[in-house]
Amino acid sequence: MLVTRVLTAAALLAAFLAALLLLDRAAFAAVAAAIVAIGAYEWSRLAALKRVLAAGFAAVCVLFLGLFLSLPAPALATILWGAVLFWILAVPWWLARGVTAKARLWLLAAGVAALVPAGLAMAVAPPRLLLITLGLVWIADTAAYLVGGAFGRHKLAPSISPGKTWEGAGGAILAGLIYAIICATLDPVLEARVQGAVWVPYLAGTMLLCVAGIVGDLFESALKRQAGAKDSGMLLPGHGGVLDRIDSASAALPLALLLMQAIGAT
Repeated sequence: MLVTRVLTAAALLAAFLAALLLLDRAAFAAVAAAIVAIGAYEWSRLAALKRVLAAGFAAVCVLFLGLFLSLPAPALATILWGAVLFWILAVPWWLARGVTAKARLWLLAAGVAALVPAGLAMAVAPPRLLLITLGLVWIADTAAYLVGGAFGRHKLAPSISPGKTWEGAGGAILAGLIYAIICATLDPVLEARVQGAVWVPYLAGTMLLCVAGIVGDLFESALKRQAGAKDSGMLLPGHGGVLDRIDSASAALPLALLLMQAIGAT
């Protein structure tokens, strides 16, 4: 199982890097649309839609993404800020109240709010920024798993995801901060912008991105739990579905793009 998981991850990373570095922006936007479509299909299946309706929901999400990509920059920023408010305010409140199958329409609306702005950020973000952000998400996720497994004692959200702990969340944030400091010393654009007092919002933003990733992971776990599913799908051997791999990134990407724009590091 571990070998399968590692091989799948390596193949996905190679394919993603090839697409990001070799394709022009329009072609890469199509890749982002495909990821959104698959994620939306899996999301709607977890919300108990039949296959045909799930395919229709995926098409609607791609349509929204295409429409948003044609909007001017101020309108794009408004959509991204809406996604940030969704993840920072609405989702924690929803998780505290409980995600249930009775709220199917709300779950579907949440799927649009979660996936379409993330696809938008993926399509418009500079490749360098996208790689830095995804690196942060992957390192934070790995640190949460390792630290939680080794030192985890206090459950973060036992009714949603019993394996996640506060110690793991702390490890994710610490690893994210170390990664962000390294990036700010090695990346020429970040090195030029993150100076003096800018370090404070930069590191605070990094912590917020790590928290957003954790919230995204928990929300997808809650979505699967109400559906009685272990994984969002079976497309990726050893990993489950596409949604299982993009849950944290979906929450982090819109915020990351806005924060980088705020400090002029795009």
